[in-house]
Amino acid sequence: MKTLGRYIVVVNPISGNLDKTELKEQIQSFSVKSNIDVFIYETLGKDDKNEIYKIYQEVKPERVIVAGGDGTLKMVVEALENENVIYGIIPAGSANGFATDLNIPSLIDEILKIAFYNDFSEIDIVEINGMKSLHLSDIGLNALLIKNYENSETRGKLGYLQQVIPTFQEADDVFKAFIKTEDIQIECEAKMIVVANSQKYGTGIVINPNGLLNDGKFEIVILKSLDIFTIAQIISGNIPVSNKDIQIISTQSARISLEKPISFQIDGEYCGKVNVLDIKAHKAKIKIATP
Repeated sequence: MKTLGRYIVVVNPISGNLDKTELKEQIQSFSVKSNIDVFIYETLGKDDKNEIYKIYQEVKPERVIVAGGDGTLKMVVEALENENVIYGIIPAGSANGFATDLNIPSLIDEILKIAFYNDFSEIDIVEINGMKSLHLSDIGLNALLIKNYENSETRGKLGYLQQVIPTFQEADDVFKAFIKTEDIQIECEAKMIVVANSQKYGTGIVINPNGLLNDGKFEIVILKSLDIFTIAQIISGNIPVSNKDIQIISTQSARISLEKPISFQIDGEYCGKVNVLDIKAHKAKIKIATP
């Protein structure tokens, strides 16, 4: 009997400190029931972009499904940036913020149906210093937390939690930033500045309540303070735009200049320290299967 389609599934075997053996078996079982061909590629952490591109050219799939976290999805999108691809997401990483924002469910049967068969939405891409950001990037406290997490031995959410207190102890009090957009210029002191294409971190915490994934813009969220009151507002999803300690700027392009190098991360991956961020909404969009 003729199969009904060919698909590539990119699996990150170490993301989220989760064993992917059962997941791969579930994907294979789904492919048999659906009468489709599935080609599984497990990332190696070396030359993955070239390998994924080669496989894509050989297979010519209906879709590319990504089983991993935000960083894995970003890597696959970069590998296939010049191709017309529909992506499916199987959340299986330490940071699954993109899937959280898209309301991808938690049950694997529902996830697979959406990833392989649902209609897609066109999602914005933000470019920061020539690198692509699909979800949330930031400078300051959270980026330092990710750096410490990547240097630790414990993976998953427990690994992040173990680094919270050491990160707060290590972090600078505040840093100065000069922000220029097409509309405004401001100088401010901040504990953390987020470049947000979406609303939520992978924990479900809302950092950008008015953000839309498909409006051709991004938001700069300036956290001038991270005292207990401000943190409580963020965790509760109650970020008032009028809060004097939080400022949100919506724009299509921006330049953020810093008085000294500050830790920087894109989509859950630490990128070192930076003095300047040049940011713009990318003309291209990506197609993601959504509920």
